[in-house]
Amino acid sequence: MTTTSTATRVLDHGDGRGLQAVLLDMDGTLVDTEDFWWQAEVTLFAELGHALTDEDRAQVVGGPMTRVIDYLVGTTGVDLAPADLTVLINQRFVDLLAGGVPLMPGAERLLNTLAAHGIPAVLVTASHRHVVDIVLRSLGSHHFAFTVAGDEVPRTKPHPDPYLEAARRLGADPARCVVVEDAPTGVRAAEAAGCPVVAVPSVAPIEPAPGRLVRSSLEQVDLELLRSLVASRV
Repeated sequence: MTTTSTATRVLDHGDGRGLQAVLLDMDGTLVDTEDFWWQAEVTLFAELGHALTDEDRAQVVGGPMTRVIDYLVGTTGVDLAPADLTVLINQRFVDLLAGGVPLMPGAERLLNTLAAHGIPAVLVTASHRHVVDIVLRSLGSHHFAFTVAGDEVPRTKPHPDPYLEAARRLGADPARCVVVEDAPTGVRAAEAAGCPVVAVPSVAPIEPAPGRLVRSSLEQVDLELLRSLVASRV
């Protein structure tokens, strides 16, 4: 699969000031896997004698795994090493993926629209490469110029590194790369990288802000909307 070592250049679109690329989160944005993560965490902690709540879910949505584990250990006081918990949760999640992953409403239409107009799409996720490769079997790797996984950058979300890496490989200006995210963690990462954002919240609420639009579904996200976010900055 792809790595982060090779640069991929993109051509300018339109007048050279418009939308260059769309960078898309994976879990909860393009594919409906947030329930899978939550199910893996809930069932494991139930076996360990701890009941997780909806409040806990709002705290862990969007990863990354290191932050999730730190929160769950701190909240429950479970007597397991973080590394062991990480392995157990990841294995349960991977097992749940075996039957395939449902796409979010509007995801395929959006990806096909970007391809039809020659706008590069990049998958940027906090999930690790082995999880990304499994999900791509359902999502389709052909939709993306490349993918950036959480274990392929020095720091993952909420740090800006994953989105900066995607823009670097594209040879693009982050301000001309619109990010589509579902979780506050990813929104913070995108905005720290200087990217405009379309937020489609899955679990935790996200409020509109300058340079950030909020929509209830990908079915409300089209090329005109994406281009408008970049145009408002130039």
